[in-house]
Amino acid sequence: MTMADQDTTSRAIVRQPCKIGDKIENIDTPALLVDLDKMERNMQKMASLVDGFDGRFKLRPHAKTHKCPDIAKIQIQHGAVGVCVQKGTEAEAMVRGGVKDVLVTNEIIGKTKLSRVVPLAKEAHITICVDSAENLRQISEVAKTHDVIIDILIDVNVEMYRCGVEPDEVVPLVKLVQELPNVNFAGLQCYNGFNQHVRDAPLRMVATKRAMDIAALTKQKLADAGIECNYLTGAGTGTFKYETKFGVLNELQCGSYIFMDADYSRNRGDDGKAFHDFEQSLFVLATVQSRQGGDLARAIVDAGIKAVGMDSGPPLVHQWPDLVYMCGGDEHGIIAPPGPLKLGDKVFLTPGHCDPCVNLYDWIVGIRNDVVETVWPITGRGPGV
Repeated sequence: MTMADQDTTSRAIVRQPCKIGDKIENIDTPALLVDLDKMERNMQKMASLVDGFDGRFKLRPHAKTHKCPDIAKIQIQHGAVGVCVQKGTEAEAMVRGGVKDVLVTNEIIGKTKLSRVVPLAKEAHITICVDSAENLRQISEVAKTHDVIIDILIDVNVEMYRCGVEPDEVVPLVKLVQELPNVNFAGLQCYNGFNQHVRDAPLRMVATKRAMDIAALTKQKLADAGIECNYLTGAGTGTFKYETKFGVLNELQCGSYIFMDADYSRNRGDDGKAFHDFEQSLFVLATVQSRQGGDLARAIVDAGIKAVGMDSGPPLVHQWPDLVYMCGGDEHGIIAPPGPLKLGDKVFLTPGHCDPCVNLYDWIVGIRNDVVETVWPITGRGPGV
């Protein structure tokens, strides 16, 4: 393959699905769309809610939702203090995209990964979560090599049983941070992602209370050891209203609120109705490529597993909630009954889970009044090395 061939191949891989000014019917599919009006209203609503707490809480949205520095900077314009990320590649994307305060809400293990993340502290404020002495020593060594200071959050298991230490294990880790060079104890990471999708609001509140009780206990153990801790961060779109009531955290990591998805719509709000605190703004745009009758009347769209993801179930057909999307394989989705759909129609699909769906795409198309206003690169996408 010649260099010219390689260049053509590279351009084909990252080709934009449309250009600014295109109408929806001219967008190549499958494509990832965000309704800008709805996304901005979601941002404004969250900013207003946080402002209503009189400075007791800061908002640090989780950028794993969008993986896009352009969107992160809009969130910061709406009052966010910075962003969270989950992986090193997302941290690199945010910092290189101009975001100046990044919290890695995950353990970054090994010098190979740390040698990519730690030097970002020369360009931005970097904080990393830790749950082991070995990892602390790795971060300290790499930070010393690059002559930077890394803020450290101790990751606490608040009944998520993923990463995170038990409350009794936090004090020794903090004392080790205080002994090591080029690292600084900043606070506690107290997040439970599973609680976000407890369907019934009363049960979701109870689960959140248990998590916050553990966070409060951990803070008390630090105080008993003479260690001050004024930074506790966590919460998510499904639980933040409860965390703010309990008053243990002082920073909120909500992410999905800007987009929402089908899985969140299965939650019940405090009123017993489908969760409706924020608007659905994210969609996969698909095209009907076939319509068939027979024993199973159906419309086939050009968005299969590779376009929608299925980790939280199939997408919903946004315009026609009574129609059902079924997996048709890698490249096809089957909608039955076909309803009014005809060959060439554009269909808006509500993703089952916004984060991994975004991760399937190179571009996110911003639309307003059915016209393309912007096309943003999703520079943090990928397997997350």
